[in-house]
Amino acid sequence: MSVPSLRALALVAATATATTLLVNPPRATAQTPPPAAPAPQLVAGLPDFTGLVQQVGPGVVNVEATISGRTARAQQARQGMPDQDQIPEIFKRFFGPDFQMPGMPGGPGAPQQPDDGPQGVSMGSGFVISPDGYVLTNRHVVDGADSVMVKLTDRREFKAKVVGSDKQSDVALLKIDASGLPAVRIGDSNQLKPGQWVVAIGSPFGLDHSVTAGIVSAVGRSNPYAQQNYVPFIQTDVAINQGNSGGPLLNTRGEVVGINSQIFSQSGGYMGISFAIPIDMAMGVAKQLRTTGKVERGMIGVRLQEIGSDDARGLGLPDTRGALVSEVTAGSAGEKAGLQAGDVIRGVNGNAIMQSSDLPPIIGSMAPGTRVDLSILRDGKTLEVPVTLSQLSDGVAANDDEDSAPGSTPKASAGNALGLVGEDLDGDDRKQLGLKPGEGVGIARVEGRAARNAGLRPGDVVLQVGRASVGSVAALDRELGKVGKDQTAMLLVRRDGATQFVAVSPGGSDE
Repeated sequence: MSVPSLRALALVAATATATTLLVNPPRATAQTPPPAAPAPQLVAGLPDFTGLVQQVGPGVVNVEATISGRTARAQQARQGMPDQDQIPEIFKRFFGPDFQMPGMPGGPGAPQQPDDGPQGVSMGSGFVISPDGYVLTNRHVVDGADSVMVKLTDRREFKAKVVGSDKQSDVALLKIDASGLPAVRIGDSNQLKPGQWVVAIGSPFGLDHSVTAGIVSAVGRSNPYAQQNYVPFIQTDVAINQGNSGGPLLNTRGEVVGINSQIFSQSGGYMGISFAIPIDMAMGVAKQLRTTGKVERGMIGVRLQEIGSDDARGLGLPDTRGALVSEVTAGSAGEKAGLQAGDVIRGVNGNAIMQSSDLPPIIGSMAPGTRVDLSILRDGKTLEVPVTLSQLSDGVAANDDEDSAPGSTPKASAGNALGLVGEDLDGDDRKQLGLKPGEGVGIARVEGRAARNAGLRPGDVVLQVGRASVGSVAALDRELGKVGKDQTAMLLVRRDGATQFVAVSPGGSDE
């Protein structure tokens, strides 16, 4: 065969091979999955707040409260105020840059200062809620002030009257003699969700109408650093500083959804965590202040505590949801309804209670005399308990006894798995501790490691083991004897006038 013929034959063979590869691709290629579709875009662009600020800005005001030296010193004596250099670490609220603690060296009320002259100034913010001159701000901005001035964006200034204020919510309602004012729009704070954009307008450090923006970090937040159990705070990362207090927190529609109230700080300055009072609650408070000058709240009359995993195990609960009742106040609405220590409140009128801090805001938002249906867990059963709310008092009665430890001679305990040495109480002991006859067993010594680790100590009084009441050393040992080594004992303990459950596992009490 000639050379050209060989070349032609080779070309035909190569072509046939290529054709075969194209027609019959490898099997592995046929089984390769298609590429995944790209994830959808969840965030598109950044908002422009200029229109919002132009519309809402005129309704935001500057609030200046002046406190005389005499008034400030009276507050200091009444409240036990700290040294001047301690203020940034102790006070997390927003006083103006010129504010100094009265009566301290170099501060208002010092001997070189006139006694009756203006001695201290608290700077804050506020916003107009009605064209006829009603203004909302924080209570702590105007608390104890001798005079309050409100300055509008058009530079007009008015002397304001404090219509009323509420300590529990930290809301104050002011009134100025003006009309036709630019009122803000009120939104619905119940619609807020974590991740939504929010804007704050106020006067940080006296810089009027400063604007900051951020997102909602959490809603329904319990602030452990504020004694405001009835406020489900809005937590944000909006930059808030001294002077922002009382100003509005706004959604992207320009509606007020909260009042900027507090910051969490270790230095006195902004650290990325701010708290606002929901506007729904604030407007309810303002309505009562405008109508009656005071705020009334409903109350069940129980002491609550969180439920930890050990507590749930000791009480035989399916999970840690709910509010654990550790004490029922004598004569309260809760006692009249039959609530007991050890009950777990899981719902109010069909609304779930996930943790103990969820309950006070719900109950506090209702008027005294309101009937509510509580869903509770007791001994593994779900019960519906109707309660007619009583009125929350301004203060809580305190135990006047400095030393509440039992005074009787300890009676030797027969021994128990927790290593608790009990002592019987006599009538005088119980009277001093505010206990009923036959109620409670004193702790003389704590010999078990687990009991010590749980925080039990001599002088504590055990009222219950689980749901069983104990009134003697023998009863205490008997009930603790029923607790297995791998189980958790729930002790209802009274200490310094307060009562709460303490979870202790006997298995950890060995030395």
